[in-house]
Amino acid sequence: MKQIIFLLLVSNLCFAQTPLSVTTDKTTSLIFPFPIKYVDRGTKDVIIQPVKEDERILLVKAASKQFAETNLSVVTGDGNVYEFTVNYAAQPAVLVMHLPPNKKATISSYANAILNHPPKRIVKVEHGGVFTKLSGIYIKDDVIYYQLEIHNHSPLDFDIDLLKFHIVDKKKSKRTALQENELVPLYIAGNKTKVKAYNFSVLVVALDKFTIPDAKFLGIQLMEKNGGRHFNLKVYNGQLLKARVLADLY
Repeated sequence: MKQIIFLLLVSNLCFAQTPLSVTTDKTTSLIFPFPIKYVDRGTKDVIIQPVKEDERILLVKAASKQFAETNLSVVTGDGNVYEFTVNYAAQPAVLVMHLPPNKKATISSYANAILNHPPKRIVKVEHGGVFTKLSGIYIKDDVIYYQLEIHNHSPLDFDIDLLKFHIVDKKKSKRTALQENELVPLYIAGNKTKVKAYNFSVLVVALDKFTIPDAKFLGIQLMEKNGGRHFNLKVYNGQLLKARVLADLY
């Protein structure tokens, strides 16, 4: 059911159907521009095999001869869906097919690309052998991307229970509830569940573009599951206005 929902969410990024001919005696290699996340075949007449050494490659063969036309759907890590109409051919004209990336890159494309950007320290908080820092703020069109680093220098894994972005009032009274407005991420790239002992993780969180009023700040809350190592990072409007503009991806 989750796989079906995922396909529906990204269906608006679907490429036009591509004809694909396969046979029983030869293997056809499909090479995608991003790692393959999900594959769905119309019937069992089509045999598929991912390649462990390269997650961008899918091997395809025919299980039987002269099967009725079927289809193949492939979802890649940038959020695109590639659709194929599959037919049997005794001698396929093409055995290696390089699939092009979407010319209009998706939010996930930018977020995953930022994972490898060189970091710089904007805000840093340390607690219990773990330190978390905001190491980059980027903008592309109407989306802002936040690059977070979590370094675990302790012998215990850091399990992430909560990652929350919210706009918070600077002034608050002990007698009144904290006024805040939670922001829902458009996409999160990276491992958002666990940071192994003596290891680190990089996350990139995409949010709708916004600015921060003078009386407020952006709070980034990171909480440990079944633990006490919790972090609160504060980002102010001046830091947000220094966001780096991302170049186009193709």
